[in-house]
Amino acid sequence: MTVPLPETADTLIRVMLATTLPYEDGALTYRIDKQELSLAEPGQLVSVPLGKRQVTGMVIGEAAGIAPEDKVITFKTAIPYDAALRLTPPMQKFLNWVAQWYMEPPGAVFKMAVSVPSAFTPEVLPTGYQIVASPEQASTPRRRNILTALSDMAMLPQSAASIHAMTGASASTIKAMVAEGLLKEAPMASLPSSPLSGLLNRQKPLTDEQILAADQLTAAVDAKAFKAFVLDGVTGSGKTEVYFEAVAAALRAGRQALILLPEIALSQAFEKRCLERFGFSPRLWHSGLTDARRRAVWRDAIKGEPMVVAGARSALFLPFSQLGVIVVDEEHDHSFRQQDGVRYHARDMAVVRAKLSGIPAVLSSATPSLETLVNAEQGKYEHIRLMNRFGEAGMPEITLVDLTKTPTERRRWLSPPLVDSIDNALQNQEQILLFLNRRGYAPMSLCLSCRERIVCPNCSAWLVTHKSAGQLRCHHCGHFSRFPEQCPSCDVEGMIMPCGPGVERLAEEVAFRFPDARQGIFSSDVITTSAKAEAFFDAVYKGEIDIIIGTQMIAKGHHFPGLTLVGVVDADLGLSGGDLRGGELSWQLLTQVAGRSGRAEKKGRVMMQTAMPEARVLQSLVKDDRAGFIRAEKEDREDANMPPYGRLAAVILSSRNDEKLTAFASQMAMQWPNYEGMTLLGPAPAPIRLLRGQHRVRFLIKAEREVNLQRAIAQWLNEVKIPSRVQCQLDIDPVSFF
Repeated sequence: MTVPLPETADTLIRVMLATTLPYEDGALTYRIDKQELSLAEPGQLVSVPLGKRQVTGMVIGEAAGIAPEDKVITFKTAIPYDAALRLTPPMQKFLNWVAQWYMEPPGAVFKMAVSVPSAFTPEVLPTGYQIVASPEQASTPRRRNILTALSDMAMLPQSAASIHAMTGASASTIKAMVAEGLLKEAPMASLPSSPLSGLLNRQKPLTDEQILAADQLTAAVDAKAFKAFVLDGVTGSGKTEVYFEAVAAALRAGRQALILLPEIALSQAFEKRCLERFGFSPRLWHSGLTDARRRAVWRDAIKGEPMVVAGARSALFLPFSQLGVIVVDEEHDHSFRQQDGVRYHARDMAVVRAKLSGIPAVLSSATPSLETLVNAEQGKYEHIRLMNRFGEAGMPEITLVDLTKTPTERRRWLSPPLVDSIDNALQNQEQILLFLNRRGYAPMSLCLSCRERIVCPNCSAWLVTHKSAGQLRCHHCGHFSRFPEQCPSCDVEGMIMPCGPGVERLAEEVAFRFPDARQGIFSSDVITTSAKAEAFFDAVYKGEIDIIIGTQMIAKGHHFPGLTLVGVVDADLGLSGGDLRGGELSWQLLTQVAGRSGRAEKKGRVMMQTAMPEARVLQSLVKDDRAGFIRAEKEDREDANMPPYGRLAAVILSSRNDEKLTAFASQMAMQWPNYEGMTLLGPAPAPIRLLRGQHRVRFLIKAEREVNLQRAIAQWLNEVKIPSRVQCQLDIDPVSFF
């Protein structure tokens, strides 16, 4: 038997906690003092006790529960933060939407929106000094002069440093004047946010094609209504300048703009372009920032300060209160998909947030994803095409180097035709990009005695040789070890041989073949900070690097006017294997890499080394047949009922006990209820069977688009009791199948 909750002098509220603990709706009941009842509106951020610690929570409404009879309930108290720290209704809906779609705990999603704990504490204002007496009351001419100078400052508190700069007064003199009652200590006003310079009208002449596109975007921003645009332009067509016009429209209206970028390394170059266009730098948001900078961006976002934020995918969860437009640059890039923690796709969720906020979203790319193109075909998105490069630049010429006819030398990776082209470009003082999407020195190492590959002790993956560091590294779990002198399998010494090329090994060949050329490697192992990326780009722009050797990081959005030759060392990477999107990803990556060439006056050239010259992806690039490639990809997906025509979800089980994991997965498969319109595939060993010491098994669920996939999975899992030592991860709409 139950009775109503006991009456209290205070109100009971439901608070969602920024934690992954599996409470219903991610919320618990707390009390709030009557005098703070006005702050108990949904969305208000509060501090609440949870066990022995304080956590951040969000009010979601008044409690309307019931309590067991004969049980005294003592509710702990929620303490509201500042009244300005409140999430807007659209932001609340967005967090709930993400949690429901990806089947994640609401508190885990909410935690991403409150990721800067220091932002919730009141700002500590620096101490200044303010006059409290007239100059005539000073006891000495020196003090009189100081008071006279400060009386012209509109009675605003001044720092000791500024007083010294104006009057020459020392710190001891200032303290003495405080003791004499001539000055008093007072908190100084907080510094204003970075001012907008007013360069919000169009600065550069745009082409007619660009103007038409920009006008469509700015009209949508001015209308303050949801609309999703696909800004689809060839590499070098000026897409950034076009969507900058939409950003300017948002700023003119006193609103905020969010631009999502796929790589931190892009932020420095993007910062310069923004400074050139608007006269101020964007506010950056990524994991490499100091806590002080993250705090400033977070607080200005929730306060509604007009600003431009350029950031990684997590910037989508900043608590903007006056958002005017969202741009996803390089929307096709898979780095917008979060693979750990809450598994969400920032591109898709950007459109959701824009819709819930009633603002436009712009998805920009030279190689839009198939999902985005199909949404445009179906009328869900508006498709804007930019078909021409800006200025005098033309599209590069693409040729294939058939390695079956012109092979490389033994233990060399550059074919004779590519070597000749590099030599010619160097003689003409032009820059070259050599692209190889493999980090390190070699992708694996092999014992020539027993033929065993050196594998990671924690993962079923080869260790990658990093010669510069003298290490073998796992790119999945981070394990590393010194390069072994003897084989760990057969104990024979001196027989470990690196196999295949990585960018480090390619750099060795470049140094051997072109000893006078200045080269630089651009990969995540070398370019580890934004500052290093900026220094690298500056060196390229100044002509201090002749040959760039890069991984996929170099393919994204970079503009190098002096670069005329791109050499793709292994164009076949990604063309084989069972990846649903393998062909599409290869086409996107190779198109983007090719687009780095010939972006200024000189004609660009792209040479792709391949042993599979008839591959559909490569032929489409050579023939400039984008439409044919996309048509064939869509037909393949539609025939197989694969995304974007069908839906997928993955269920990944992991455990340290392989035998028990396999037995449980088989039992779980037998409890699948055979829903109509859905097919269960598996269980099957994951491609990376062992990851970070955990054995892994995968299920893949195929469904018709109209099926409620989440509800079916929830019903299935509710019927299954998952052992405590087995972890279960859900991946809704997966893009990776490792």
